[in-house]
Amino acid sequence: MAIVRWDPFRELVAMQDRLNQFFEETRRADDDVMTHGDWIPAVDIFQTDQHEVVLKAEVPGLKREDIDLRVENNTLTITGERRQEKSVAKEHYHRVERCYGTFSRSFSLPNTIDAEKVRAEYRDGVLSVTLPLREESKPRQIQVDVKG
Repeated sequence: MAIVRWDPFRELVAMQDRLNQFFEETRRADDDVMTHGDWIPAVDIFQTDQHEVVLKAEVPGLKREDIDLRVENNTLTITGERRQEKSVAKEHYHRVERCYGTFSRSFSLPNTIDAEKVRAEYRDGVLSVTLPLREESKPRQIQVDVKG
C-alpha cells in the first residue's frame, strides 16, 4: 500500500471550482423570466440612438421555421429547436460539443415598448429582434417661452 500525502488545499480548490460552477449556472438562469430547454442561446440586449431596444440571440444552424417569436403580456419569448443531423449515425461520432434540442428564453419588457411594431431578422446565425419604444416614452424637447 502506497502512502499518499494529504493536501487540504486540493480539496478546497475542488470545492471552490464546484461552487463557482454552481453560481455561474444560477446567475445565467436568473437573468431571464424563464429559461429552459436542452440548450440556451447567448443573448445581447442594448438600446440604440433611434430609441429602440435590440435583442440579438445566437442561434446558428436553425431555419426560419425552427424559430418561434412571441410578445405577450410584456414578455418576449423566443423558442426553437436545433436538430442533429440524422445522416450520421451516433456510433460514427468521435466528439459532439454542439448542443441540440429545444430552447426557450423569455424576457420581461418595459411598458415603454410598442409591441405592435416589433420586428425580427435572422442573418448569419443571429436572430435580431428590434423593439421600438412608444412615441410617448421618447424624450422630447420642451420650448421655453421668455416673457417680459
